[in-house]
Amino acid sequence: MSFANQALGAEYMLKNADKLQKRVYNVPEEIDREIARLKLQSMGVQIDTLTEEQVKYLNSWEEGT
Repeated sequence: MSFANQALGAEYMLKNADKLQKRVYNVPEEIDREIARLKLQSMGVQIDTLTEEQVKYLNSWEEGT
C-alpha cells in the first residue's frame, strides 16, 4: 500500500505541478481513501458509506463534547 501511495502521490504531483509550491505535502485524502478502499476490496471486505446526515453529525462534534 505504501507503493500505491507513492505512485499515486507522484501522479498527483505531476498533474498538479503548476498549482503546487515546492514543499512537502500530505497525500490527498481522496487518494488515501481510494487506496484503502481497493485494499479492503481485494481482501473481500466491504465498508459502508456514510450518509450526508451521518457526516454532518460527525463533523459537528467539538473537542470536549
